[in-house]
Amino acid sequence: MLKMNNVSKTFRTDTVETHALREFSLTVDEGEFVSVTGPSGSGKTTFLNIAGMLEELTSGSYELDGRDISKLNDKQRSQVRNEKIGFIFQSFNLIPELDIFDNVDVPLRYRGFNGDERKRRIEKCLDMVGLTSRMKHYPAQLSGGQQQRVAIARALAGEPRFLLADEPTGNLDTHMAESVLDLLTEINESGTTIIMVTHELSLADRAKRNIFVRDGQVSDGPSDVQFATAANG
Repeated sequence: MLKMNNVSKTFRTDTVETHALREFSLTVDEGEFVSVTGPSGSGKTTFLNIAGMLEELTSGSYELDGRDISKLNDKQRSQVRNEKIGFIFQSFNLIPELDIFDNVDVPLRYRGFNGDERKRRIEKCLDMVGLTSRMKHYPAQLSGGQQQRVAIARALAGEPRFLLADEPTGNLDTHMAESVLDLLTEINESGTTIIMVTHELSLADRAKRNIFVRDGQVSDGPSDVQFATAANG
């Protein structure tokens, strides 16, 4: 479903050249739940941004669902991103002035769905994450775990082929983090492909496969002690 071959990403300024990814290669099959771990600055978020077509690669190739992304223009990439990818962020990215129903509704309006279809999708996804009774609440009235569940519902409402989750439990306590991982596991078991970036090795182990990234490349994973040192460094 997702195939990157020798992908490189270089950020340049007048005086500095930074290689965020170096000949990065990875294949993710449909229905997989893959965690991506590694120390800060290793290239995890850059990989996720390129996978989500939020950034362009410098060299190499990237195929998503059989399409060569490098050959698409901006409009085509936006269309693929909106139709196939759901994003879950560490900071939730909810709009504080909108209630939960309207937060989930925002991306559906951009997709051009009519009111009845949007309502059906919103209620279905809020029920899936256990927040039907809170749909008229505002983000400030919810716990961190509940806000992340709203963010997951928003991502699912577009019925994406796969989810990209960037530290989805980073702002949650242990109990809430486990609850969110339980939900992601259920979503994956229903057929949605998930790629999750995380620093938490215990949460990464909940995925079906773990990819360790070091210095912009896929690497052999370290021991638990080494990982804890790298993640906190």
